[in-house]
Amino acid sequence: MRWGMTIDLARCTGCYGCVLACKQEHSTPSGIHFRRMMFEEVGEYPTARRIHAPVQCNHCAEPPCVPVCPTQATYKRDDGLVLVDADLCIGCAYCMTACPYEQRHFVGDTFAHFEQGLTPHELTGGEAGHDWETKRATVVKCTFCEHRLARAGETGMTPGVDREVTPACVNTCPSFAMEFGDLDDHDSKISRLIRERNGFPLLPEAGTRPSIFYLPAGRRAD
Repeated sequence: MRWGMTIDLARCTGCYGCVLACKQEHSTPSGIHFRRMMFEEVGEYPTARRIHAPVQCNHCAEPPCVPVCPTQATYKRDDGLVLVDADLCIGCAYCMTACPYEQRHFVGDTFAHFEQGLTPHELTGGEAGHDWETKRATVVKCTFCEHRLARAGETGMTPGVDREVTPACVNTCPSFAMEFGDLDDHDSKISRLIRERNGFPLLPEAGTRPSIFYLPAGRRAD
């Protein structure tokens, strides 16, 4: 079992729906986004076009952030998720330096988005239930909505199929650009898409073996 994701560059419209869904789900402090959008313009006028690519923690099979952590706060689970134990994290930021994707974030002193203070939603830590006060001066990142995946074992539901146990970003995409599933299952939908569409990871030369694969923008499977 190794959880992974595909992102179809032929379908992504750069609407930021997934970015906002992640922000809502985790109620991250001001300035912290577990997911962001990258753009690339290809071609020339009058046929130039823009390709949109959401990026986040890649939950690498060989995560460079894990061995540099002096307290073992960053760890990789058997199902492939790379997570951070806030109780062990000392905020040294070694993992931030080690990550070639720049997808780790330091929690500073500014939590609120508004001068009036935290909103009720922010106080609850979003659907993920983060206690941001206890995570002050630590490093945080995308969790593949681990709190949702945990429900799968309790309910018998299947991540990537049942919305309740699928990452919020995948659920929200209006163009169905993302799929979530088991990379170790040869017959899973994402494994098939990666084979048939020549899916590729970001920065393969880094040797991190990411769990997120991008499907080329040239064609798409309807």
